[in-house]
Amino acid sequence: MVASDSFAEFLHEQLAPLGHVTMRRMFGKTGVFCDSVMLAMVRDNTLYFRVDDDNKAAFKEAEAFPPLDYAKKAGTIDLAFWRAPERLFDEPDELISWARLALAAAQRVAAKRERVAPRMSKPRRRGQAR
Repeated sequence: MVASDSFAEFLHEQLAPLGHVTMRRMFGKTGVFCDSVMLAMVRDNTLYFRVDDDNKAAFKEAEAFPPLDYAKKAGTIDLAFWRAPERLFDEPDELISWARLALAAAQRVAAKRERVAPRMSKPRRRGQAR
């Protein structure tokens, strides 16, 4: 289920120090974006931050909870988003610290995708050199 309006508004206020924060409903969840990069997702008013190999150690506490997942025919697929501990909502500075780590991970993922994506070249005119 997507984030409730009140939870989305709360997150928007809490994460504002990061930059331009927006939220978009997607696949039955809510994506949390900063400057067009998805750093978190929300399902059932639970916040999950983006993780990668570089920030997993910092998010060690979140490993105690199941990661964000989705059901597929053959079973369940775990996504690279870990649940934010509830205590962070009482500690706004630490919430922002975690969010910055998640944003950095999201930026690394986005950069990796850009490097891997095939580049479109302009069509050549007949007789034009390569």
